[in-house]
Amino acid sequence: MNDRAQILVVAATARELAAPDGWLTLQCGVGPVEAAAATAAAIAELQPTAILHVGIAGARRHRAFAPASLVIGTDARYCDLNVPVEWAPNTVPASPALLGAVQRVLPQASTLSIGTSAHVGGTTGCDVEAMEGFGVLRAAQRAGVPAIEVRAISNDIEETDRARWHFDAAFAAITHVTPLLVHALRQYVIATQNDA
Repeated sequence: MNDRAQILVVAATARELAAPDGWLTLQCGVGPVEAAAATAAAIAELQPTAILHVGIAGARRHRAFAPASLVIGTDARYCDLNVPVEWAPNTVPASPALLGAVQRVLPQASTLSIGTSAHVGGTTGCDVEAMEGFGVLRAAQRAGVPAIEVRAISNDIEETDRARWHFDAAFAAITHVTPLLVHALRQYVIATQNDA
C-alpha cells in the first residue's frame, strides 16, 4: 500500500465492510454518536488521507429506487439536531474532489443529500436516510480529512416490516463497489500529491 494515500473505509457493521485489500477499515457502530466517536479516534490513530463511508440506507418510496441502488452523498444532514446552526452545524458537505472521483466510477448512481438520524424514519427533508453519515463526515471535517458517503438502498423508509427489506442485495452491492471506490480515491490522492 502507498502510505501516502491511506484510505479509511468506515461502515457501521461488519456486513457493510468489504474485505480490506490494502486499505484501512473501521466498524464504527450504529448511530451518529458511535460513528463520530469511533471515527475521530481512528483518525487520530491512523491519520488517513481520505475517508470513504459506506453502508446501506433507506429511501423515500416516491423515489422508487430499486433494491441495491447506489446513492452518492453530496452532503450529510443531521436531522435529529434542532438548534441554530451558529450553535452547531447540521450539514457537512462531501469533499468536492472525492465526489467527482466517485461519480466517475458510479456514473449511474444518484447523487443526493443523505439524512442522518438515530432512529428509522427520523429524517426530514432528505429522500435517503441512514444513521451514521453525519457523525463520520463531521469527525473528518473537524480533523481536516476529506470524506464522502456512499450507500446502497435496502428499503423504503415507509416500509415498517423489516422482512420486506432487501438487506442481502444492499450488502452485496455496497461491498462489491467498495474496492472500485477505494482504487479511484487512492488514484486521485496520489495524483494530487504528485502535483503538489
